[in-house]
Amino acid sequence: MQKNLKIVVASDSYKGSASTFEVNQAIAAGVKRVLPQATVKQLPVGDGGENTARALTAALGGEMKTVTVTGPLGMPVEAAYGLLNQGRAIVEMAQASGLTTVPADALNPYLATTYGTGELIRAALDDGVQEIYVGIGGSATNDGGLGMAQALGYEFKDESGQEVGYGASEIIKIKSISKRNVDPRLFNTKITILSDVTNPLVGINGASYIYGRQKGATEDDLSLLDQLLDRFASLLQVFFKQDIRTKVGGGAAGGLGAGLMLFCGAEFCQGVDKILDLLGIDQLLKSADLVITGEGKIDTQSLNGKAPLGIAQRAKKYGLPVIAIGGGVSGDIKKIYDYGIDLVLTTVNRPMELKQAIGETRSLLQNAGETAIRSYLLGNNVKVTGV
Repeated sequence: MQKNLKIVVASDSYKGSASTFEVNQAIAAGVKRVLPQATVKQLPVGDGGENTARALTAALGGEMKTVTVTGPLGMPVEAAYGLLNQGRAIVEMAQASGLTTVPADALNPYLATTYGTGELIRAALDDGVQEIYVGIGGSATNDGGLGMAQALGYEFKDESGQEVGYGASEIIKIKSISKRNVDPRLFNTKITILSDVTNPLVGINGASYIYGRQKGATEDDLSLLDQLLDRFASLLQVFFKQDIRTKVGGGAAGGLGAGLMLFCGAEFCQGVDKILDLLGIDQLLKSADLVITGEGKIDTQSLNGKAPLGIAQRAKKYGLPVIAIGGGVSGDIKKIYDYGIDLVLTTVNRPMELKQAIGETRSLLQNAGETAIRSYLLGNNVKVTGV
């Protein structure tokens, strides 16, 4: 048996239960129960959604800053962004315009605005950065980035020459667009979109039809919301001389992906891949023996650019075994094994209600971490005694 096994623990957060930091710590503790001498490197990760900014900022030794911005329904919210080295910043739209900032019974995809996300970008510009990463998962909005653009100085006027209001419902009123008052720093700053969503802006696979329901839309709303974004795309096509409708990632965050591409000249990146590059995960993997990853729920959606699959594919470049731990495992996960994960475990080890599972998250993760390392040792025909 190796005297000093090297293990990388890199799990995404369990939404509503534990942050990426807490998940990694608990799994590592479970590993240490079995192999107290093992070297366990914890790497906080994300895919562009909730907690990505904190994870990346912590891993790179940056600084989190908090500002007050406009929430999705116009109420002020406290939102944080990260200042990194080399004149870079990371903004997480979920902080300003996310589902977690709105009570479930108040969600409204017609009224919700990305204005606060634009304010976060502006705050980062005020810090003098030259490059901004924008994570755009977990949105409560469906305005195509209209609010973000308004916060950055773009003007959208109705037929009487008055500024339109906020939210997707205002798109129908727009008759003219102007960039004469746009913050000039925007055009001298590199902006990169981090997202696990590759859907286009409109159509049956677009922002409204695929993600509208989780933002409060009814079945009857989906067609109208899609039509509003299609109208917005038409207006933007005239203004920017580009048709954004079918761009990969344009439908992310209720069309914020498309808005960032046009209004800010942003480049779209698969979130987890860019984040793993920034974290320098390859350097860790080169000397590792095992990778343990995971997320709150492992199912077929995990194939769509989620952190565990991205990590597993990196690990396979170095021939490493990968174990994924999920708070829940459902559906046909057979395809997951084709993408580099060798074993899928769940934290739930007995029948229990969701509330109980959330309350016991740490101990369940510790047990799962222990199971993971014991499975690895068993697979390598190693017997550990005295623990």
